[in-house]
Formats: sequence, C-alpha cells, structure tokens
Amino acid sequence: MSDQHIEVAEADGIVTITLNRPEKLNAFVGRMRRDLADALEHASGNMDVRVVVLRGAGRAFCAGGDVAKMAELIEREDADEFARMLGAGRRVVTAIRQMTKPVVASISGAASGAGFNLALACDLRIAAESATFSQSFVKVGLHPDWGGTYFLPRIVPPNIACEMFFLGDAIDARRAHELGLLNRVVPDNQLEAETRKLAERLRAAPPESIAGAKHAVYLSQHAELEEMLQYETEAQLRCFQTPEAREGVRAFLEKRPPRFMG
Repeated sequence: MSDQHIEVAEADGIVTITLNRPEKLNAFVGRMRRDLADALEHASGNMDVRVVVLRGAGRAFCAGGDVAKMAELIEREDADEFARMLGAGRRVVTAIRQMTKPVVASISGAASGAGFNLALACDLRIAAESATFSQSFVKVGLHPDWGGTYFLPRIVPPNIACEMFFLGDAIDARRAHELGLLNRVVPDNQLEAETRKLAERLRAAPPESIAGAKHAVYLSQHAELEEMLQYETEAQLRCFQTPEAREGVRAFLEKRPPRFMG
C-alpha cells in the first residue's frame, strides 16, 4: 500500500483488510479508496486466498468520506478530483461483487455513509452490539454512493430505504439485524473471535461451490427463472467434476466431516 491507511494481513487463506485511520473513524481520505480497491483486487487474484474480511481500526468501522476534504474540493470547485474519488469507490464495490470469494464485513462502532454502503457491498455482515448505521449523505447535502441506492432497497422495503436516505438518522445493530441488514450481532468483546470463526468456516467450504452460489445470488436479482435454471445446471456440472464433490459425497457416506482442500 502507498500509505498506512489500509493494512493487509494474510494468514491461512484468510485476508484481513483493515481501514486504519482510527483518529478520524477511518473516514476515507487521500489514496485510501484506491488502496482499498488495490488490496481487494489483489486478494481476488490470489489463488491462496479463500476468504476476505474487512474491518476498521479503533472504535469505528468507517465514517464514510472525510468531510473536511470534501469541503476543500467544493471550495475549489474541483469536480474532477471528486469524480476520481467516486470512481475509486466504484472500483471497491465492483471488486467485492466480482470476486469469487466470500467477503465478510466485521463492523464495530459507526458505519456511516460510504462506510455503511461498503458494508452492504459485502456478502456477509457481522456486527458488534454497539455498532450504528446511517445513510448520512443528506446531512451534508450529498447523494448516496458506493452502491447504496442499489443495495439498501434490495434488503429493506422502499419506505424504510427512503426514511434512511431522507433523514440520515442512525440505527443501532439490533434494529439493523431486524431489518435484515446484518447476519449476526455479537457482544463487542466477541466480535473479533466470532468473525474469525465465521471466516474459518467459509475457508473450510468448497471454493467452487461458494463461488457459484455467490454469483447465483447476485445474478438472480435481475435474471428470469429460465436463466437461473440454466446457470444452476452449468454450475452444478462444474462442481460435479471437482475433487471437492468427490470428497463431500464420500464423507457423507462415511459419516465423517469432509476435508475440502480447494
């Protein structure tokens, strides 16, 4: 990475990418967006990586964009630089969704604006009880980005999405879980351990099966039934020819846990 605002650690097939600007609640500034996109794209292409975890350092996941930096751009009327920032955010979201590997958001503290939508772009979301979530763009006169207008209305009813976009109020983790925005809520002091357990379960799963299912979930949001039936046939045949399918079937018949090597 070109600075220390994005940290990447890899161990045993799990890559942990940390937003590391805790003094500013991990708000994006400088090259952070581009460095995050670089890290995700690198993990996507690394055959040794099975799972990606996104987290924030300190007491927040991500407070979105650095408002002071945006104020500078507005004063300079520098729409070109602002457009480059938006393009880098788009790269991040695209990298997560095009990656064949599962991406887990591990959320503590605030996930606001672009930080909230970064979490929504991930495949799974686990949060600490103290986490909060807000579409805070309206409070600074800006429009939701980082895919928020795509992700949020696909999870919650339109009236709830409108309320969150129109008012920008924060909701707590309990409410976010009730709305289906989170997979799990855990005590604050257990977030790291529970995230690790989840990542290890995903790492142990057959990668071809996971990759196919991930693609299918997002394809189904705009595909017709016949297209999905055709995709399922093709994906099932790909899995059928893998060592993981052979191992999984044998393990089932032998009444033992499967050992998927990937």
